[in-house]
Amino acid sequence: MGTQMITVSTVSKGFFGYIAMIRQDIKSALERDPAARSSLEILLLYPGLHAVWIHRISHWLWLHQANLAARWISQFARGVTGIEIHPGATIGTGLFIDHGMGVVIGETAELGEDVTLYHGVTLGGTSISKGKRHPTIGDRVTIGAGAKVLGNIIIGADSRIGANAVVVKSVPENSVVVGVPGQIVKRTHPHLATDGPDLNHTSLPDIIGVTLKELMTRVDLLEDELEGHAIKKHHHIHFPEINESWEGIDFEI
Repeated sequence: MGTQMITVSTVSKGFFGYIAMIRQDIKSALERDPAARSSLEILLLYPGLHAVWIHRISHWLWLHQANLAARWISQFARGVTGIEIHPGATIGTGLFIDHGMGVVIGETAELGEDVTLYHGVTLGGTSISKGKRHPTIGDRVTIGAGAKVLGNIIIGADSRIGANAVVVKSVPENSVVVGVPGQIVKRTHPHLATDGPDLNHTSLPDIIGVTLKELMTRVDLLEDELEGHAIKKHHHIHFPEINESWEGIDFEI
């Protein structure tokens, strides 16, 4: 997948390594949040980063078999930030959780470098087994508000998960996922590691709409061929052509 996951918390590198990580996180927030005005504002007032910083401590404790203490710290972070990250989750550098309220990251989840999560995102499990049951998220992936990524699946690097999508199967690199269940669309213009953060998680293809348009256009052509123009357009629902408004029979609204 091209993603190098961290296996040892930066806390284990000592105090200075931890401070270096915090500085990198602040830099990431400045790059990805146009509302951020200063490093001090981010340091004091960004719960998404606070949750990540506390997680690094709880993760270190988890790796050193202090499971109860790790869970206590993670629950403290949940109460303070509204973000629940299991201490067993593995998180790469540069994770930015924007707004953050309601984010849940499960025990066996793995996140690569420079991942961006919006509020309401769930990286959840779909099994009661003790093994790997949560998603693996590749580098530079953006997951939109309210999206659910469920099960032991892989989200390829440089992909974008649309707001409120429900993803239950693996996604290739450089893809866009929309809908419920998530439909995978290959990018026409790949996102590269050297590109800026891909934060436009509301710029999504309308898979159902395009399919309906093609079907309705085909039906019109077939009806014209069979009956000439005896069947008038006002008898049918037609895909919007003017002002993006649906026209046709009464929708009872």
